Amino acid sequence: MPDPTTPTPAPTITLAPTPPAAHLPVPLPGPGAGFFGWRGAGRVGLAVFVNAGDPPLETLPELAAMLDESGVDCLELAVPFPGSVTDGPVIRRSADRALAGGVTCEAVLAAVAAVRPGLRRLRIALLADWSHTVRERGLPGFARAVAGAGCDGLLLHGLPPRLRSAHYEAARLAGLPLVTTCYASSRPATVAEAAAHARAYVYLVAHYGRSGTTAAPDRDRLAGTLAALRRAARAPVAVGFGVRSRADIAALEELGADAVVVGSAGVARIEQALAQRRDPVEEFASFVAELRRPITQHRTDEGIQT
Repeated sequence: MPDPTTPTPAPTITLAPTPPAAHLPVPLPGPGAGFFGWRGAGRVGLAVFVNAGDPPLETLPELAAMLDESGVDCLELAVPFPGSVTDGPVIRRSADRALAGGVTCEAVLAAVAAVRPGLRRLRIALLADWSHTVRERGLPGFARAVAGAGCDGLLLHGLPPRLRSAHYEAARLAGLPLVTTCYASSRPATVAEAAAHARAYVYLVAHYGRSGTTAAPDRDRLAGTLAALRRAARAPVAVGFGVRSRADIAALEELGADAVVVGSAGVARIEQALAQRRDPVEEFASFVAELRRPITQHRTDEGIQT
């Protein structure tokens, strides 16, 4: 889907502070309180990935309200784009369904602007691809439009390294917190750069490969990179790739992750619901409940077993 010309920025939304509801945990002080600061003691933060438009974009108000009520901290909402080299078949099929439905970047930003004022705790981090979505709009204009729509953070996919400084500056001028990324296997300089520029959270990719793959991460390397990020970053560290179950979440919490990102496993549930003509929001709610259910744990030399 070719990008249109530079869009008209969405109207700026001023978010008034909302007092926490009585049944919600008190937000924790410190870095990243806007994204994962609601987590209680011993409760790792939770971000879930969804392609905007899959399920259909008109369901976003219902989906966001459900996530808000279910204790999810962050919705990582992707502007769909085709042929992602970092995603496996589940997320690629999801993006293709959204694109086939005519979803555009402007429609996604308008949908976020409509739902954001009603959310009490859920934060929205927009994921956008440089080549497909951002390049023709320009970094400064895109950052202003994303901030004006009420997005709480931005993660850019496929940004050329030579443009990173311009990206950081555009986000700073727009007052837009950034999600930065690195791998558990990244060089120390890459890890340090991700820590230095994250204001929303650092997305630490547990292992190299495409999303949805089940390769076991190198626990020692992952733990070392996680510790380095937590020492250096002002924002929390969320670990993703291969996180599919409550047991996976518990294992990453044991390693010291501030939060986890769940992607393909949840998108697969949406796909199943759509194929079987069931309510995808209800199916996703069931999946989130599974991720948050209590588990019985005992410790071994390999980590947490359930």
